[in-house]
Amino acid sequence: MKKVRVFAPATVANVACGYNILGFAINKPGDEVIARLTDEPEVVISKIKGDKGELPKETDKNTAGVAVQAFLNEIKAEKGIELEIHKRMPSGSGLGSSAASAVAAVFAANTLFDDPLNKKQLLPFTIKAEKMACGSSHADNVAPSLLGGLVLIKSYEPLDIIRIPTPELYCTIVHPDIIIRTEDAKRILKPEISLEAMVTQTGNIAGLISGLHQGDYGLISRSLEDVMIEPQRSKLIPCFKQVKKAALDSGALGCSISGSGPSIFALSRTLDIAQKAADAMQAAFSSTDISNDVYISEINNKGPMVIEDEQ
Repeated sequence: MKKVRVFAPATVANVACGYNILGFAINKPGDEVIARLTDEPEVVISKIKGDKGELPKETDKNTAGVAVQAFLNEIKAEKGIELEIHKRMPSGSGLGSSAASAVAAVFAANTLFDDPLNKKQLLPFTIKAEKMACGSSHADNVAPSLLGGLVLIKSYEPLDIIRIPTPELYCTIVHPDIIIRTEDAKRILKPEISLEAMVTQTGNIAGLISGLHQGDYGLISRSLEDVMIEPQRSKLIPCFKQVKKAALDSGALGCSISGSGPSIFALSRTLDIAQKAADAMQAAFSSTDISNDVYISEINNKGPMVIEDEQ
């Protein structure tokens, strides 16, 4: 195989109460990467589409390039990779844009070399790429995008990633056309939390994991509440409270900020409720002049996939 095209899904990180430790993949949007084998043992980013000229082509400054270079170093490759990145979602959306590019690229590279590593073995390369992009080695976007499904990051040292089974769930995402950079969203967070908030939040995390395992929608709904991060970051998102209320009034199990925002997600038990939530959430944004996009998806349990290859 000389060329491969790979799609990697967007993700919802934090999942309300699980700051930096929970995330799940969705079917759309996502990023695509075309990777080609080259004779020179290096990574070259030849083209980036859909980024409005914002992303660097330098290998060490682009998450796709960083992840693939780390992969090539690990397998001691004698050939290189040329990357063509097709951005299908904006940066700063709260949907793991940088993670999707890294995942698509490293999965494509692994495919071209006949899969010497499994998905979990590819994960450290994508985490390294995320650290370059935002300054911290978080995995709540790259892990679900790469592994699929809903994942729990139990620890980073050692890296301990656990896939959590989920009942039938539908995700509604409304993405307002504003940008919130991850580093800015982190900067506003207070360095300390109260003991009361910690107890409430850990109870919600435990309840959510238990509810997902048992398929207990009532428990899932009662647990999808963030008392630590959402109250601080929601101030950056116009009409957040109205949008959240609209989703819950429509029957959604819960609603919160996707990653660092500005996208807002809601989880619902049925596709019909997810659609009603989408209509209501968009209507709640109508009082602003901010355009928005909506996505409705089941939880994506597959992760990245080859959508075209060439021998």
